[in-house]
Amino acid sequence: MSDLLKGNAGEWEMVVGLEIHAQVISNAKLFSGAATAFGAEPNSQVSLVDAAMPGMLPVLNEESVRQAVRTGLALNSKINHHSVFARKNYFYPDLPQGYQISQYELPVVGEGEIEIDLPNGDIKVVEIERLHLEQDAGKSMHDQHPTKTYIDLNRSGVTLMEIVSKPDMRSAEEAVAYVTKVRSILRYIESCDGNMQEGSLRCDANVSVRRPGDELGTRCEIKNLNSLRFLRQAIDHEAVRQIEVIEDGGVITQETRLYDPDKGETRSMRSKEEAHDYRYFPDPDLLPLDLSEDFVAAMKASLPELPDARKSRLVSEFGLSAYDASVLVAERETVDYFETVANGRDAKLAANWVISDLFGRLNKTGTPVSQSPVKAEALGELIDLISDQTISGRIAKDVFADMFENGKGAAAIVEDKGLRQVTDAGAIRAQVQAVIDANPGKVADYRGGNQKLVGWFMGQVMQASEGKANPAMVNQLLKEIILG
Repeated sequence: MSDLLKGNAGEWEMVVGLEIHAQVISNAKLFSGAATAFGAEPNSQVSLVDAAMPGMLPVLNEESVRQAVRTGLALNSKINHHSVFARKNYFYPDLPQGYQISQYELPVVGEGEIEIDLPNGDIKVVEIERLHLEQDAGKSMHDQHPTKTYIDLNRSGVTLMEIVSKPDMRSAEEAVAYVTKVRSILRYIESCDGNMQEGSLRCDANVSVRRPGDELGTRCEIKNLNSLRFLRQAIDHEAVRQIEVIEDGGVITQETRLYDPDKGETRSMRSKEEAHDYRYFPDPDLLPLDLSEDFVAAMKASLPELPDARKSRLVSEFGLSAYDASVLVAERETVDYFETVANGRDAKLAANWVISDLFGRLNKTGTPVSQSPVKAEALGELIDLISDQTISGRIAKDVFADMFENGKGAAAIVEDKGLRQVTDAGAIRAQVQAVIDANPGKVADYRGGNQKLVGWFMGQVMQASEGKANPAMVNQLLKEIILG
């Protein structure tokens, strides 16, 4: 087992389960009509329900239910046609009701599974335990006043989907791969935007360690991880911490911990509550949620082609490698861009340009594909110019750089700068002959068996032609003239 951890007293196995909290894309909250836009002025998007004013009753938002069911279907999970909302009782200053409306024994989505792609190329199945709907709490702001805490209730009542995995992951890398895959699916079906920086998607990680083959150890929960980097760091640190405690003769206490990215460590937050601590009971103000077969069927029909299916199609129909297909399907907007570029063209050439050249420049500037200065149709035009030998691949690199900087079309740049490829055999022969005549020593070495020198000659000719000579013709003429 490659993921075993080395301790001072032998090997240990890490066990990880994740709870992903995903904010549903909806114009209204779970039980009120208040807005949900990010970045609004504090307490400007709060209904009487969200503020827990006396006599205010919750009304279930159908859009939230739709999105939860669509997400469950996309995660290959069982849809429970009968589910119940429950009150989860606890006190927090930013929870005016004194309880959170969630689901407990009967969630809207039951067990399922997804496949995750590991860095070594392997595929692993991670089982999903449940998906349930719940309200988000408000936000406590501790940095607005030296002695007081301010409360912003804009987030109070916003719809969350809590996606709970089984403890199937054995490394931080697997956990990151799992979150990446779930996030990709959510973004494909547009049930959550997956923005971890804004808090639209965040994770709680349950981590324990054990000797290989032993029973599960005592777990600790690390709360509110809002980046993949922090997720990886927190899990790795927590596993090492637990190993050190046990090997020093201590006992792991089940508790909730926070990750401090500045110190690179987890610290205790509170003892871990059990279900009975929350005094769950069915919410008396909400009827059970009963879904018809027709409703579930309509939600299934509304799903787009999902990442795994799209990856398989790129491999089978476009002839791409599994790796290239995985890179392209990671984001829906990326694979949409690629398919537009590849339409009617050499798909492998299109994939190379999208993955290597386009992604390279976008990553340097931090620009998403949706805001690329080179649109898919424009990149397709550039590839057409390569395919019909109007320009060489070398010249195309310079043209693309120009397109990225100024947004001009490939054909216009080629014409404006006189970059058309030279295919006149007579003109190329003259340039080849000139290079050969100027380097008799190199010619002798080549004829003596140093075949690698053909690359040097190619470089000299291309330089002399300012990159415009057709490379295939140059290569052919070089060999023809040198060898006589």
